[in-house]
Amino acid sequence: MEVTVSSIVGSIALVSLLTCAWMVVKWVWFRPKQIEKRLREQGFKGNPYKLLYGDMKEIISVMKEARSKPMDASSDDIVPYVIPSYHHCLNLHGKGYFQWMGTTPRVTIANPKHIKEILFNHEVFQKPKHNLVLRYLVRGLGTYEGEKWAKHRNLINPAFHLEKLKHMVPAMCSSCSEMISKWEVLVSSTKRSCEVDVWPYLDNLTGDVISRTAFGSNYEEGKRIFQLQKEQTNLIIQLLRSFYIPGWRFLPTKTNKRMKAIYNEVGTLLKNIIINKREQAMKGDDGNDDLLGILLKTNLKASQEQGNEENITLTIEEVIDECKLFYIAGQETTSSLLVWTMVLLSKHQKWQAQAREEVLAVFGDNKPDSDGLNKLKTITMILYEALRLYSPLAFMIRTIRNKTRLGEVVLPPGVDLFVPMIAIHHDCEIWGKDATKFKPERFSEGITKATKGPGTFFPFGGGPRICIGQNFAMVEAKIALAMILQHFSFQLSPSYVHAPFQILTLQPQHGAHLILQKI
Repeated sequence: MEVTVSSIVGSIALVSLLTCAWMVVKWVWFRPKQIEKRLREQGFKGNPYKLLYGDMKEIISVMKEARSKPMDASSDDIVPYVIPSYHHCLNLHGKGYFQWMGTTPRVTIANPKHIKEILFNHEVFQKPKHNLVLRYLVRGLGTYEGEKWAKHRNLINPAFHLEKLKHMVPAMCSSCSEMISKWEVLVSSTKRSCEVDVWPYLDNLTGDVISRTAFGSNYEEGKRIFQLQKEQTNLIIQLLRSFYIPGWRFLPTKTNKRMKAIYNEVGTLLKNIIINKREQAMKGDDGNDDLLGILLKTNLKASQEQGNEENITLTIEEVIDECKLFYIAGQETTSSLLVWTMVLLSKHQKWQAQAREEVLAVFGDNKPDSDGLNKLKTITMILYEALRLYSPLAFMIRTIRNKTRLGEVVLPPGVDLFVPMIAIHHDCEIWGKDATKFKPERFSEGITKATKGPGTFFPFGGGPRICIGQNFAMVEAKIALAMILQHFSFQLSPSYVHAPFQILTLQPQHGAHLILQKI
């Protein structure tokens, strides 16, 4: 009997081992080779699949080479520098190519006629589930799918309506005033002008704005959350720069312990704020028009109308995730937009003077107000052009879940789509021969007439998943730029090094050193 039982156990173990081995072989070899064959049949070009690594070594090598030396400060042709792998493969294979990100094929889609299909088909195209940054920081709106995504979108939307944003303008102005006061101290100590690296100030400014507008009276707790989220992001970036080992994040290393401690502290801080504000909302206290207060009121209303159905309202954990996302999406993108706008206006003094003239004509020496912001036509044109040339997100990625037709090609499931937004925004066939030049006047008649192809300007994405906070970002950017122009003129410092690079967003690798002069 013992021999029989042993034989059965041994057979089961052997079958299990062979099954696991087959699954691994299928994952690391047969599936990639099968997808590669289908892609080549569709006319896509690319390197043959290499076991496990794919094209990662080549991608890292090209990236290191591009970042080893800065750009010409007078040039805005940043595509070869920011996404060098795309530029390299474009010259090697043409627009229809794929790369191997480990065992996953990534197909580049740079044809404008396919962009609309990608942006609007949110049932088929999803963000990759292996996004490590979001996995460590937050699940949030960007990573949910189907009905759960729709639920979150509907409940968060009211917080970003333009009417609600009007109430947040004073808070945004307060944050800008504090930053400008710091700059005035620096300038006054050096006889009206001095060199300042404006990047960390702008980065802190947008975090400060989110803290005020998201948490209102809980501003100090909001600042603490911002600091912790910033530290967490830096730790994640360090991990991403090292060799990825599956399961490494579960080991009790010093970094992993710190990341876990930050995650727990942020969760505790947010939970306390949320519970407090939820009690205010239940009492009918309308005194707070901050993002969190509006979200909780909308959630409470949905709960009362739908009988507290679990699939209708947000749990505390989901609200916590959305609060974290406020920082990631709202802080990083706006600071990126502001820093590159200041760099561009430093290089183009004529446009800086025109923008200042407009601001002074609309506001004089007063702080901006919501009605006046709508009159800033030149400022809007400048911000659009900055978004085009220096898109905060240089690219976006979607994953195909089902076999999908995209124009004349049919792509198999399991393929990532790489959409190089910044390359499309610099495409001469779309924008003309001056595509790499700073020309805000191209937006003088609006976005639709600025480009030859509809839907080819999408710095905030597009379709159902368009950035929910785009109005918030534009209002904040207009206020900040207007107040800076009221108080300072600025130009590039001789020590400025032009080196835009992508982390979460497009950032100046060596800071943004400008000469500020008090007006």
